[in-house]
Amino acid sequence: MTDSPAGALAGLKVLDLTRVLAGPSATQILGDLGADVVKVERPGVGDDTRKWGPPFLQDADGADTTESAYYLSANRNKRSIAIDFTEGEGRALLRRLVAEADVLVENYKLGDLARYGLGYDDLKDEFPALVYCSITGFGQTGPYAARAGYDYLIQAMGGIMSLTGPVDGEPMKVGVAIADLMTGTYATIGILAALDHRRRTGRGQLVDLALLDTQVAWLSNAGQYYLTSGVPTPRTGNGHPTIVPYQAFRSADEYLILAVGNDSQFAKFCDVAGRPELAADPRFATNQGRVRNREVLVPIIAGLIAGKPRGFWLAALEARQVPCGPINTIDQVFADPQVVARGMRIEMPHPLAPEPVALIGSPIRLSETPVSYRHAPPACGADGESVLRDWLGEPNPDAKCY
Repeated sequence: MTDSPAGALAGLKVLDLTRVLAGPSATQILGDLGADVVKVERPGVGDDTRKWGPPFLQDADGADTTESAYYLSANRNKRSIAIDFTEGEGRALLRRLVAEADVLVENYKLGDLARYGLGYDDLKDEFPALVYCSITGFGQTGPYAARAGYDYLIQAMGGIMSLTGPVDGEPMKVGVAIADLMTGTYATIGILAALDHRRRTGRGQLVDLALLDTQVAWLSNAGQYYLTSGVPTPRTGNGHPTIVPYQAFRSADEYLILAVGNDSQFAKFCDVAGRPELAADPRFATNQGRVRNREVLVPIIAGLIAGKPRGFWLAALEARQVPCGPINTIDQVFADPQVVARGMRIEMPHPLAPEPVALIGSPIRLSETPVSYRHAPPACGADGESVLRDWLGEPNPDAKCY
């Protein structure tokens, strides 16, 4: 934990009723930006991801603790309070916290919180300034609204798996939960927009985020390829449907990626490769020609790159400003000098660990209100006393309430 200038969202109170990844990733961003985020968890159980391991954080004796690596990834800069809001006393306490909150974020199935009087329609009149963000698999409306949503399911339904994987192989999910993470990012944007609206009008609103909507939006140019052409976007493996050469190649020793974005870069690549005539060939001189003739061109390029080691290509192409790079493993990512220089690996003290815990840093850089790292991912219910004291002004809160 570090001392720093007040964050951009300092003073903002966020009540976090989310679990797993989409919601927690959104509230972690808000916490990094300075908001006071209170994570509400089930007593004795907590966030589902606490048990999603190994690996787990280890204590001084090398034994596993209750905190999984998965949980640690999305719960920095929060405090945890354990409340059973399915019973009357806990529900009453939670509503008292709602009264103090600027933002409530939840990711329960449609209608689950309404059963306890905690849905948006139950709260909006009593708390008209509340920004209420609901994250679900399929949104608040539509024929699938009542279904549960999971990242893997959404990657399949939302089209990204049809674009990912070998051209002639099985469809492949992306290696991280991108539907969850992108929904969390869009949720943050929606919350900030709603807060600005509240600043101007005094009124809160519902922010309705769906994993499927987000995945469809995230199809971006690949989705537009279909909308423009009427032809489903082809799977191109490590290639690109509309740019050539733009894919992975095997050098004499290791893989690299070549990402030629324009005709000038292609000419420079051909010069480095000792085949300048390729750039003058009418089949390859323009990107349109290269895309149409990729079956001819790509094997030629593959043969050229295979003739020299990766180090040669990275150095020579970088010198000519032709985009290229290594395909790093995760350990190589965190050892990369640029990643190190940008502070993307941080360390924070954690009460269950003998040494500071390594975490992934925030990518947001603000010159006047930088992000700060104030709270390590909390143990379940660890901050009940401080939350009730800070939010409700209770100097000696009743222990049974948290």
